[in-house]
Amino acid sequence: MKSNCENFRFVERGRSSRDLTFKFYNDGRLVIMDNDSEEVISPRDLRSDSRDFYVRKRIAFIKNQLAMSQLKYA
Repeated sequence: MKSNCENFRFVERGRSSRDLTFKFYNDGRLVIMDNDSEEVISPRDLRSDSRDFYVRKRIAFIKNQLAMSQLKYA
């Protein structure tokens, strides 16, 4: 089975801003890349705005997965 993913880009505001790419895979994996340094970041390293963005997208992703499962097995 091919693993598809949704990509989202987020640029933090403030003095030490970061350009981040969030990749949400269909199988539940998550990859957060710092586009400037090309490093992988864990969710616990996120700050206020980027953490809020991550949480909102993760909740939307989970809701979408649950809706798809309900349609599949209903």
